Amino acid sequence: MKRSEVRKAQERAYEMLKACKIELTTEEIANIEVADFGLNELAIQGLELITYINTDRYCAKELLLFPRQTCPEHMHPPIGSDPGKMETFRCRWGKVFLYVEGEGSEQIQAVVPKNSKSYYTVFHEIQLNPGEQYTIQPGTKHWFQAGPEGAVVSEFSSTSRDEYDIFTDTHIERMPVVVED
Repeated sequence: MKRSEVRKAQERAYEMLKACKIELTTEEIANIEVADFGLNELAIQGLELITYINTDRYCAKELLLFPRQTCPEHMHPPIGSDPGKMETFRCRWGKVFLYVEGEGSEQIQAVVPKNSKSYYTVFHEIQLNPGEQYTIQPGTKHWFQAGPEGAVVSEFSSTSRDEYDIFTDTHIERMPVVVED
């Protein structure tokens, strides 16, 4: 991903946060992470996030999704004696469609990315509107997509070790690779 694309996505993400009356420091704005997962289709499969704190005990983040942007299917595995990340998603703005393991919903609201359909395997749908939340247990496969306006989601979790996330699509690179223009 090019540095100019990262900056553009950071600016767009910050504008979404401001619309929700969530303020960031100058340093936080500069550190908004833009993850395209190495797929080079940020608008379709990607995620913007800001990590407020991540210690050996807990983590707090804001997840920003542009309209219909999807965070690909993944899980947070056990690491040593740690059972894996448990996370609660609380929708702050927009709508988010969350998919977890369980009985599949008859008709889902998300649009599965056409170039990656075979990598999406869980379809139990949970719709989150502003003020609603859902907790994902460790080791649970999940993915999520914003509604047509986009979404802002607060994540509260145990320690985040994103580099250990297991994605269904083995082509995904979790940690962003940014090249200068």
